[in-house]
Amino acid sequence: MSNAPLYLEPRLAPRLTSLLDAASFLHALVDGLGSPLNLVLPQQFAENVARFRTVLRRHHLGGRVCFAHKASRSSALVRHLSTTDAALDAASLGELRHALASGFTGDRIVVTGPKDPEALWLAARCGAVVNADGAAELEDAARIVGAFGLPRLRVILRLSEFETSGTRVLNRRSRFGTAVKSLNDLLDVLERHQDALEPIGVGYHLDTTSLDEKATALEGCLRAMEELQIRGFRPGVIDVGGGFGVNYLAHAAQWDRYTTELTHAVMGRRPPLTWGGHGYGLRSENGTLRGSLGLYPAHRPVAGAAYLDELLSRPAPGLGRPFGTLLLESMYDLYAEPGRALADQCGLTLGRVQEVRAGGAGEHLVRLALNAGDVGLEDHGVLMDPVLLPRDDHDDHDGTPGHATGPVGVYLMGNLCLEADLITRRMVFLPRLPRPGDLLAFANTAGYCMDFTATRAQQQPVARKVAVREESANEGSENWSWCLDEQYWPVTATGGRRT
Repeated sequence: MSNAPLYLEPRLAPRLTSLLDAASFLHALVDGLGSPLNLVLPQQFAENVARFRTVLRRHHLGGRVCFAHKASRSSALVRHLSTTDAALDAASLGELRHALASGFTGDRIVVTGPKDPEALWLAARCGAVVNADGAAELEDAARIVGAFGLPRLRVILRLSEFETSGTRVLNRRSRFGTAVKSLNDLLDVLERHQDALEPIGVGYHLDTTSLDEKATALEGCLRAMEELQIRGFRPGVIDVGGGFGVNYLAHAAQWDRYTTELTHAVMGRRPPLTWGGHGYGLRSENGTLRGSLGLYPAHRPVAGAAYLDELLSRPAPGLGRPFGTLLLESMYDLYAEPGRALADQCGLTLGRVQEVRAGGAGEHLVRLALNAGDVGLEDHGVLMDPVLLPRDDHDDHDGTPGHATGPVGVYLMGNLCLEADLITRRMVFLPRLPRPGDLLAFANTAGYCMDFTATRAQQQPVARKVAVREESANEGSENWSWCLDEQYWPVTATGGRRT
């Protein structure tokens, strides 16, 4: 058993690497705007959309890449997205209004999630597609269309609890959608309201990373499309939802080693790796390992657009041919709703080091000017090291404990007066001990981890958000410009210069 540092180094794309290399630029932003601070990269967002579109072209499929807006509150990202050929998945009335105000027309919006009458009215009024969860929702939508004399509302029937004629696959329940065995009930509603509702297809929502489960659901959707055609409808869309994943870590070996050592620590075979012996879902009972690891698979060799490509290349369990081929032969369009995957590498969160001290058990405690709600990596089960950005370029140490050299394990504490305010429950290994004034950069937080759980607890400031733009490929702070997130518009480059 090695005592070497257990690093979990983040995977960094070239643009995010270039931004982290501009340390003086980042320090200047925090000096002016405070800590914590969120940065988003609209340019990267557009590149991620292009990768998903490339997969559709590879399989000769039409369709839409719809950003799941719930993954980020950023106005800059949504406004920039409106300039691409992508669509948007709005899961609330607020997200729908934000999309419309950010440049999206209704025909490029899919409305999902729990829907109140106001959301259904605005969706019908602007010409959006509604991903309907059940018969009652269809009835409500038809009533609103009729009452206000609106055009027929295009709907996708969201289904769940699929079965397969092939090998039995565990298929978890979802609180979204209607069981596929009750599809006829939905079709009855559609037949009664043909003047108000136009079914354009079917889809599913699965909170899983399992390709087998998604393959079962996609095959079920293909069969459901046949049922719609039998009833006289002309559907042309299958919506495969989201859940394409992100590969957060640079090295698979580091992930494998950490999870192995965590197991040893839970079993008492090595010193603890976490605050208070937290096991991330694992526990020891009478010398036996119990529970399951409740963490996101932070190293995923197949994620994002590559995950969609693999799904389309996979043979349908009961039909024997690749899904991409089956969709093409049926002339169906494919809708996908990535959230985290489209926000991959699109942002980072900065926190300033405020205090460094020795803990009672000999460990180092580092307090930051942010809290666990500002960088919700662990709330989403993601373990990943921050990047240390020293305040000064010169790494000259004076020999004090706060200036210790070499790799060091630290616990990262938040700025709330709560025992539970740990930025990460695990010991994080850094190349050296930070000093007050240094920055820790938490990479790849734009999807869910940036502001999903942020609050104003104890009157602490919520992180401000800025959009940054790389003006050239050369290294250096002078090659980056910025503006406040809410001030970003595609017609104007960050920094106030016209595009």
